[in-house]
Amino acid sequence: MDPVVATLVILVLAVVAFVSNRVPLGIVAIGVALALYFTGVLTINEAFAGFGDPTVLFIAALFVVSESLDASGVMAWAGQKVIGRAGTKRTTLIIVISLLAALVSAIISVNGATAALLPLVVVVAARAALPASQMLMPLAFAASAGSLLLLTGTPVNIIVSDFAANSGARAFGYWEFALVGVPVVVGAVILLVLFSKRLLPERAGAIMPMDLVRHARLLRDQYSLSMETGVILGASSGVSEIVVAPRSPLIGESVSPGMKTPAGDLVVLAVRRGDDLLKGPDIAVQMGDVLLLQGTWDELSRHAAAPGVLAVDAPELMRRSVPLGSGAKRALVILGLMVVLLSTGLVPAAVAALLAAGALVVTGTVSPTRAYRSISWTTIVLIAGMIPLSTAFTKTGAADLVAGYLLSILGDASPHLALLVLVVVTVVLSQLISNTATVLIVAPIALSIAATMEVSVLPFMMALTVAGASAFLTPIATPANLMVMEPGGYKFGDYWKLGTPLTLFFIVMAVLYVPLIWPF
Repeated sequence: MDPVVATLVILVLAVVAFVSNRVPLGIVAIGVALALYFTGVLTINEAFAGFGDPTVLFIAALFVVSESLDASGVMAWAGQKVIGRAGTKRTTLIIVISLLAALVSAIISVNGATAALLPLVVVVAARAALPASQMLMPLAFAASAGSLLLLTGTPVNIIVSDFAANSGARAFGYWEFALVGVPVVVGAVILLVLFSKRLLPERAGAIMPMDLVRHARLLRDQYSLSMETGVILGASSGVSEIVVAPRSPLIGESVSPGMKTPAGDLVVLAVRRGDDLLKGPDIAVQMGDVLLLQGTWDELSRHAAAPGVLAVDAPELMRRSVPLGSGAKRALVILGLMVVLLSTGLVPAAVAALLAAGALVVTGTVSPTRAYRSISWTTIVLIAGMIPLSTAFTKTGAADLVAGYLLSILGDASPHLALLVLVVVTVVLSQLISNTATVLIVAPIALSIAATMEVSVLPFMMALTVAGASAFLTPIATPANLMVMEPGGYKFGDYWKLGTPLTLFFIVMAVLYVPLIWPF
């Protein structure tokens, strides 16, 4: 088969697989790499070069950095400090939540920001007597806009920067994205304030996340505790309710309030059986008993994962809601050093991120197990598997063919019209498949069009990242949109209503504003 035809066929099949949502994204990406090899389009080294690409390593390391900020309570602290002072007025809350989400997503990614702030936003909405549906979609949309503020905001930023550098132009600077990111965020927040009340439903979500203050009060009442909130749920230690499961090795063991576990790492604060709080020195544990244990978060997590017990609330999730927990200062210092390295360019971006991730593990801020678990392997495999498709587009001339076809339709049109076509294609595909995969597909075509028209590739690359961030029309456009769907009580058709004005604004910014900053 002709290499160009094979590449285009593989592209079409990949898009169909992505849109069908029946095949896991990682499998599709690996299938693309394998198909390019078996059809002879790429050599074995070219087909799997994405798995050793510095961009992929950079993104993987950033997941570990994000995990350190979330797990150590830095995000919970920042959210409580900022949102706690916003009052209960809807407009003020939307502005504060949106700006906070944008700033956080610039540092720890769109999905990380949404996941970290979602529980806090739901609690704040409840305290302000506002439906969660009025707050959560603005949270996700603002996080997407905030991904344009810094190089680390989204994998798309890193990808387009590498495309620009490899094309013979230059890479974008760490702070350079803010030139378009700041006005985009400001415009997005204004649109959210103006349209969210009218275009969003008023529904109560299906999930009510944990309110730490309320949770500590309930534990004090139910278990007759005299401890303060900071002792019950503190930075380095906390409590966990453990239910004794059938056939648990704990059944028949004798416990008493105040005793330590056999290993001496946890303290049994109380024992509950049904509605009764048991007293006495020797309580024989039965199936269904609830033990209230106190200790360090690491030990609570280890015991909660032991066979024969069920944790009422996972300690790993609870510790994330505690502001400035263990390792927070180390996480902030290491993050600051990474930003310095990325800003100054003293070392390549991948090296800076890997140094930060390694330092977080060595200092004990993030355990090796949590570091591996924090990485979104679907994202990593998706990018690594789709990079060869971009290579094939360039190597076989498929990008030039598609670019030539588009230019023949456009005729002697201006670069702005060519940019508009590419941006619209990117926006449409980004609603159906990953924006990362979309940009990897469209970027080689954009490079070819820029070369043919003899204009700079920089406005094309920056416009693609703006278009890729406008994933607002469907809940499947980005994981952040899906995260808020159930807590916000949203339906599939709710997204496009508020998403349409935002999408149009992003298209205008990509086509008209971007070329003003990065001229053709």
